[in-house]
Amino acid sequence: MIKAVVFDMDGVIFDSEKLYRKHWMITGAEYGIPEETMRELCNLIAGSTKERNEKLMKSRFGEDFDYMTFRERTMSRMDEDIMQNGVELKPGVMELFDYLKKNEYKIGLATSTQQERAERNLKNAGILSYFDKIVYGGIVANGKPAPDIYLKACRDLGVKPEEAIGIEDSINGVKSSSTAGLYTIMVVDLIEPTEEIRLMTNRIFDSLFDVLDLLKEGM
Repeated sequence: MIKAVVFDMDGVIFDSEKLYRKHWMITGAEYGIPEETMRELCNLIAGSTKERNEKLMKSRFGEDFDYMTFRERTMSRMDEDIMQNGVELKPGVMELFDYLKKNEYKIGLATSTQQERAERNLKNAGILSYFDKIVYGGIVANGKPAPDIYLKACRDLGVKPEEAIGIEDSINGVKSSSTAGLYTIMVVDLIEPTEEIRLMTNRIFDSLFDVLDLLKEGM
């Protein structure tokens, strides 16, 4: 019996992955990284931690590659973009939240984004209070694609992993949720599911409205 739903944030709740990608691509161009290479890296970076992504970038460009400066340039520009223009909620977010609350599901968040940035965006969108528990980036020892963040979210919510749905849009996120043992749904955003990811998901949907319909059908 499903008792809780644990959401990823960027690309699932916020239509922010396109902003991440936009600014990663700009920074990549400034560093002379070919566009095709940067697009591939964006798929691998999405949903993971800065520590893991640093290792990934150094494996591609050498140990002298200053990933943290690269990242800070990207994130500062993106934060400025969001402050000036805001960030939209993904279609179906509020309808799904309202249904979950009305039907007494617990709501969790498992995001690789650091607390200050994530909390600011959640507050600005007026949705912070919907979450019963939140696990921010850097809280667990091993970030996505390791299962730690989803296991902690379930512990904090007081449910077993098999009693929870994990909703993700990235390869790293799907691996994390699936390995933790949650019923894993990929809601496709910018990253198309690979064959490996298809095998790790219980459902693949186009929007959160599909998740809402699934719950209403009494899964």
